[in-house]
Amino acid sequence: MATLAELCIAAVAEAFRTDREIIGTGIGPVPRLGVGLAKMTHSPGLMMTDGEAYLVEQPVPIGPRGYNDRKAAGYLPFSRFFDSAVWTGRRHAMVTPTQIDRFGQTNLSALGGTHEQPKVQMLGARGFPGNGIYHPNSMFIPVHSTRVFVDGEVDRVSSPGYNPARRIAGGNYSGLELKRIITNLCVMDFGGADNAIRVISLHPGVTFAEVQDNTGFELIDAAEGETPLPTDQQLEIIAGLDPHGIRHKVLADNPPARRSKEGEAA
Repeated sequence: MATLAELCIAAVAEAFRTDREIIGTGIGPVPRLGVGLAKMTHSPGLMMTDGEAYLVEQPVPIGPRGYNDRKAAGYLPFSRFFDSAVWTGRRHAMVTPTQIDRFGQTNLSALGGTHEQPKVQMLGARGFPGNGIYHPNSMFIPVHSTRVFVDGEVDRVSSPGYNPARRIAGGNYSGLELKRIITNLCVMDFGGADNAIRVISLHPGVTFAEVQDNTGFELIDAAEGETPLPTDQQLEIIAGLDPHGIRHKVLADNPPARRSKEGEAA
């Protein structure tokens, strides 16, 4: 039986579907496994890095491994990675921010308080501002709640979204492209009017009302069915990319992909 984490991995892979030769970057176990699954199924043109200094054509399994357990396709140090992929738009990244608002703006920096003295200091914006305007981005959220999908605006804007009030006259936003949000409840995109966030599929056993109750802003119900369960072939590939079972620890209690109508595991 497929797990919810594995269903999310398959949904991530679909988010990375492409006929281009670009670098797919998944930050965290589920996004990274999803990129690898996409590469090995429907999107062979995807390229990846080994997380260190090399470009690879085949996904590197996550978890403990020998240093040479990769097939390097080229040398790709940090500076060259920016020149060849980030600044040119030839990258699609999936990240897990702490907050997201209705404009798709994200927060990775701090919570509450003032700019000088926040209540909770986190990582800081890091590469989010530049990544947000130069290449496509998606998001993975393991716990869909109003603490993540906030009412109003995020506490600190770490990466840009579609908020017209934040646009600077003369600024170039042509590279801004927010694609998908995968959560433990559903799959969403930015295909509504003025880039409004839509629910495009519900995970098996989840209702739109449940998703809306766990979101701090109004969503568009554009769901036409359930998020597809991973196939046997996909599950086999996922197991090969995660030989240590790290995916089973991402979501609390490692629930099955399909829930009963009462909201309990089936």
